[in-house]
Amino acid sequence: MPNLRDIKRKIEAVKKIGQITKAMNMVAAAKLRGAQDRVEKFRPYATKFKEVIHELVGSGAVNTSQFELMRERPEVKKVEIILITADRGLCGAFNANLINTCERFIREQRAKGRDVSLICVGKKGAQYYRKFDIVRESYEEIMSRVEMFNARAVAREAMRAFIDGEVDETYLIYGYFVNVVRQVPKTEKLLPISVEKEEGVEETEKKISGSYIYEPEPEELFEQILPLYVNTRVFAGMLETAVSEQAARMTAMDNANRACGDMVQSLTLLFNKTRQASITKELMDIVGGAEALRKG
Repeated sequence: MPNLRDIKRKIEAVKKIGQITKAMNMVAAAKLRGAQDRVEKFRPYATKFKEVIHELVGSGAVNTSQFELMRERPEVKKVEIILITADRGLCGAFNANLINTCERFIREQRAKGRDVSLICVGKKGAQYYRKFDIVRESYEEIMSRVEMFNARAVAREAMRAFIDGEVDETYLIYGYFVNVVRQVPKTEKLLPISVEKEEGVEETEKKISGSYIYEPEPEELFEQILPLYVNTRVFAGMLETAVSEQAARMTAMDNANRACGDMVQSLTLLFNKTRQASITKELMDIVGGAEALRKG
């Protein structure tokens, strides 16, 4: 039979943990609103950016083979992955799902005889892959507050490695925010830039056909917007991961708070049963003692 004092101490400890998880849930909910607002405002910009590139390529005004960032390699020998995770934990299986997705992708690429390197954005991914010799660059402690200049630094390093021939393809793995209860790991090809239609994306409206006049010339325009497009893709991935992290943490802390409540109820019931058993035992001792005195 457990000691009443130990049970009471456990109840108090679980209640304090419940207060912490409730506070973390409220903080995550507040951060989620701000992060979700940033994502919802940035998604139309990223979509329109891609539409501009589609229009330029579809018009036949530019020859895509003359741009390094769009040039397909005849043979892919080296693949690089930009893995975007959170800086902090306590968000359920969010970081683990991203790392597992990256692990599966690495195995697929190695099965094809390709070498793999990593650019880790976020502390959790960097910590996990620190024991492996595949991390080429690491950007930690930048996911707490996602800024464009950080995304630009990551994209610049990825473009440099691709243009210099150090890698043949670059992929982006991040957490895509669907809704508050669903965040899915997503893998996208970043380099070379492809203008093919993405799977699962349907045309929602008919395009207006016609010829466009570009200022400056399409070739000069393409030279400027392709690096910006890569910056935009990396920044979008960081924003999606940041909002997914807060949503996952809010859900995890809500579940933890409920579990604390269940534990308090269970321990309180055990406390009452133990106390009742103790009282019953004392009464039986008193009655037994009185009976012994009467007979004596």
